This record gives sequence, C-alpha cells and structure tokens, in this order.
Amino acid sequence: MAAEKTAANRIDPIEESRRQWLAHGWDDAAEGMNTVISVMRVHQLFLARVDSALKPFALTFSRYEVLTLLSFTKSGTLPMSKISARLQVHATSTTNSVDRLEKAGLVERRSHPDDRRTTLVDLTDAGRELAARATTALNEQVFTSSVFARTDLGGLLPHLESLRTELEGSA
Repeated sequence: MAAEKTAANRIDPIEESRRQWLAHGWDDAAEGMNTVISVMRVHQLFLARVDSALKPFALTFSRYEVLTLLSFTKSGTLPMSKISARLQVHATSTTNSVDRLEKAGLVERRSHPDDRRTTLVDLTDAGRELAARATTALNEQVFTSSVFARTDLGGLLPHLESLRTELEGSA
C-alpha cells in the first residue's frame, strides 16, 4: 500500500491505472499499459524541463534540434530532406522549424547548386552562437540533472533503445 502513495500522500495515478487494469481482468495488458503511461509521463516531465531551459532563447526543442544538427556538420549545411531523416520527423515539421529559424535570422535557405529539387539549409553565425548557448543551458539545467545521478542510466538505456528499435520496426 505504501508503494502506491506519493510523497504528498496521494495515490499514484499510474499505479492506480495498473490496479484498475488488473481489476478489470486485463492482466495481459496491464504491464504494457503501465509502461506506455509511465514513458509518456516521463516525456511530459522532460519536455517541460527542456522548454523551460530553452525559453530564454526563444527556441522550441524542434528548432533547437535543427540548429544543433546543422552545427554538428562540417559546413553548417544540410538538405531539408536530410534534416527530416536525421531528426526522424515529417518534412512538414522540418519546414515549419526552418521557416521560424529563417525569420529569426538563424538559418538561410538556398537552392542546391547541382539539384534544383533540393533545398539546402545553412546555419548563420547567429544560429551557431545561439545553438551553443542553448546547449550550455540544456547541459546545465537538464542533461546533468541530479535525478540522472540517482538513476541507473546504464541499465535503462539499453532497454529504451531496444524498445525504440522494436517500435520503429513495427511502425
């Protein structure tokens, strides 16, 4: 019973969902449901922390990812299609992010010199500088969280990678 209570002495909603699944006879689905809901809640919590760290830079995580991906390339340039593929997002999402980044002067679009069907995205100096500052903030405020020090990430990551790979293969 104590495991169901949070620090505020409230019922853990995820554990209560699991209990309800079992009570309704969905025993075979209870662990899967519990896992999905837990991962989705962790996602929400991570996203809130990331959003908070990026807010002073007027960036969303999607736009930050584009800037950082471009900053990792030798030339600071990638085709739109490669940005979508590497970030594993739909082309429409990439277009939206690049539109916003371009309006802010952080990237520039240009035609590929050898393939008129391809649009290249170039990182500007301002974009490179902002990506570096935002990365410092994320590293300090999110990626080196004390929560991680108390968690067996080395044990968790292979399970998440396996689950992600399996889900991507069945999509």
